[in-house]
Amino acid sequence: MPKNTFSEEIYLRALTGKVVGEAILTEYSKVAVISTKNIICSALSAAAEAVFSNNTNGTISHFIVEENQIESTIKSVIEFNPDAVLLMFGGETPIEQTMLLFNQTLQELAKSNQEMAIIVHVRIFAAQGLHEAVKDKSILSFLQNNEVFVYTIDLEKGKLVYNEVFIPTSQKIKLEPILEVALTLEHADLLNRSLRDKTISWVN
Repeated sequence: MPKNTFSEEIYLRALTGKVVGEAILTEYSKVAVISTKNIICSALSAAAEAVFSNNTNGTISHFIVEENQIESTIKSVIEFNPDAVLLMFGGETPIEQTMLLFNQTLQELAKSNQEMAIIVHVRIFAAQGLHEAVKDKSILSFLQNNEVFVYTIDLEKGKLVYNEVFIPTSQKIKLEPILEVALTLEHADLLNRSLRDKTISWVN
């Protein structure tokens, strides 16, 4: 079975965004979604935002970070005053650029010293983006003073796992699973083909 087509990759993000919107975001009343400017991140974000808007009476807004515009974008985020920020960093943007934008975004959020839950997308976490970011003392302090979460994917079990992140002074990141969401066969199959070029045969 070949890797996913681009259309399938977009549909995969729609399925993942739906789970994120249903299982994670609905406990908040005001959410800021921050992403890089690319199609895949936007598709994932839009799906999560649509589900949140449909399922809650809360408010959600999307913010795009681009080089040389991060300070003004994060200023708008702070003015929006969210109780949770979802960092959707991944997609087709080169990972080196994504890592830099992610780090700079956290630096600007840290300057605000504002209390908010931080939710990190699996792609940037898997690329060690959070591990690199906490080497910055201002980011480390900011994250240690706020609730931090990351959702990961268990490909073997076909589940999305929502984890709380703990960052002690050693800067060694620890994850504590707090929620597991079973994925449909279709969703899990697309994830496996996307991430490791493998079809799966288990059933719901």
